[in-house]
Amino acid sequence: MTDMHQLISKMGILRLSGMADTLDLRLDQAQKDNLGLGEFLELLLEDELQNRENRRFATRIMRAHFEEEKNLEGFDFNFNPKLPAQYIRNLATCQFIERKESVILCGPVGVGKTHLAEALGHHACRAGYNVLFSKFSRLLSDLGGGRADNSWEKRIKHYIKPNLLILDDFAMKEFTKNQAEDLYELIDRRYNSSSMVITANRVPKDWYPLFPNPVIAESALDRLVNSAHVITLTGKSYRSTLRPDKDLVQEVVTM
Repeated sequence: MTDMHQLISKMGILRLSGMADTLDLRLDQAQKDNLGLGEFLELLLEDELQNRENRRFATRIMRAHFEEEKNLEGFDFNFNPKLPAQYIRNLATCQFIERKESVILCGPVGVGKTHLAEALGHHACRAGYNVLFSKFSRLLSDLGGGRADNSWEKRIKHYIKPNLLILDDFAMKEFTKNQAEDLYELIDRRYNSSSMVITANRVPKDWYPLFPNPVIAESALDRLVNSAHVITLTGKSYRSTLRPDKDLVQEVVTM
């Protein structure tokens, strides 16, 4: 008779933790449903494959450095009927990443741009893509530090490598000469090879005056905007619906 402890130990040595975790469950199922050896083994193998994919997914989420783990299932599209819900759900299929396209989410503060950007990133992780999230100001600061210590090339490769790069709060203020050149280099290297999701309070036509050099502005933004889905979000603030005291506020307002 098979020693179950030895069997589980051997599974551990072979790094088959998914099979080891569900072995007792599958043995019970095999007895109850009178499964054949092939069916039993297939179930165990499916458990192992699922376990490995779950671990890979968890690693992709960790490496993405999201501020919060958001998804579209957790976003209430009903709060604002002006939002293009079906368009955004279509983007969540990640076909835009397959086509090396980008997404630009514009709109005033609080309408849900960051939530939607992180949700698209979350769905990209589910689909097996490598994702990186960063505040735009942090990226500029990081690349600026690379100029100071001669690690610029290494640092920019960090932002070029992911299948999807998410930049939050893009173009909040005017760029310095070095920042504009860094941004151009980033966009140029990712152009036609990988995707970006960008959130911004300003619409793309208002980004051009932020560049000190109009030639760099035209070169960078032509590559970015013309390969992107540009979505302008309007309507009431989504952020206000997340306030813990929203029900109290509504009650006070209606009294």
